Amino acid sequence: MNASIEENRSHPRLPDLLGAYHLANQAEKGTPVAAVAALPAVYRGEAEDPAAAFTADTVLLATPPGEDLPAGCVVLKAPYEGRAPEIKRLWVEPEARRKGLAKALMSEALRRAAASGAPAVRLTVWSWREEPLALYRSLGFGTVASWDERPDLLCLEKPFDVIERLTPEAVRAHASAGLAGLLLDAVDSGASVGFLASVTASEAAAWWARVAEEAAEGVRDVWAAHGPDGRLSGVVTLVRGGAANGGHRGEISRLLVHRSARGGGLGYRLLATAEAHAAATGLTLLVLDTQTDSPAERLYRGAGWTAAGTIPDFAADPAGVLRATTLYYKRLG
Repeated sequence: MNASIEENRSHPRLPDLLGAYHLANQAEKGTPVAAVAALPAVYRGEAEDPAAAFTADTVLLATPPGEDLPAGCVVLKAPYEGRAPEIKRLWVEPEARRKGLAKALMSEALRRAAASGAPAVRLTVWSWREEPLALYRSLGFGTVASWDERPDLLCLEKPFDVIERLTPEAVRAHASAGLAGLLLDAVDSGASVGFLASVTASEAAAWWARVAEEAAEGVRDVWAAHGPDGRLSGVVTLVRGGAANGGHRGEISRLLVHRSARGGGLGYRLLATAEAHAAATGLTLLVLDTQTDSPAERLYRGAGWTAAGTIPDFAADPAGVLRATTLYYKRLG
């Protein structure tokens, strides 16, 4: 089971979480106070009335599996004056740490920031906070020029990968390198995407070459994401119904995100891009299938897809073991 994430700046548990965050932060800075009432006014206001303090922002809370109350929070500040949105107030209660709550909160905050269309997201962290700093680095944040000159405060930023629709020519150009690499990475990480572990680079490239032909015929659309260095980090394709009575529907196929780019919401962004294009071009229903109990199921459920049923022994995983698949659908418009 995974942590439950919810958005609620008025949750009754939030004042306690923010109060604990600020008290710990004051202690770390060498200016401890005994109670929330003694915090500096701006911090005290956040802890006493977070709904008012974060009225324009997104406040996320995480509840551990099997628990009833949130044990962690994070705030995604709305962008202003042309600046990137900023992540602040990441806090997990000490007894709930090392259960994935901080990463779950960050992943959801990143997903929402990316979905807003922002080119990047930023945050600050004290240089001595080694565990949070390691988490931020693992999620792709890098140190940038400071916008806050307080000593020992690091300013970090994560640029979001750019998603673009590939022409048939671009699919052919990337087939033997970036696209084949994404497919091989997915298979190597255990994903059931139509290939066994024995698949070769040339076989993966040949599959993408056939996709290029389908794109040229107008039956498949392809979107790829690439980072600042130009390397492909993810891909998704949309296949249109070919039957005379199925022109209203499409199928999401081969949603792949490289292992190095996972956890930052890129899968959601790729999926949303394909969904938006499908709706804009007249499709009213999308379907897909994915291995039952795979990480991909969490993505689809979180994106509003509905499970229609499960088929046992539907396909072999890369190791050759038959696995069940779950069918999903989503109505558009």
